Amino acid sequence: MFGLFKKTSEVEKLQKKYKELMADWHKLSTTNRSESDKKYAEAQIVADKIDKLKVS
Repeated sequence: MFGLFKKTSEVEKLQKKYKELMADWHKLSTTNRSESDKKYAEAQIVADKIDKLKVS
């Protein structure tokens, strides 16, 4: 109830995106290797952004 009006932080948004990208990467890893590599690269970029925000 109290979390109803809480805004998500930038880190939380990026963590959600990272989780989705990693799920896509895992699904594609068995069918399309080049697309899975692209998803993994995107996920690593998001992970770097998360690290930078946590340090700040």
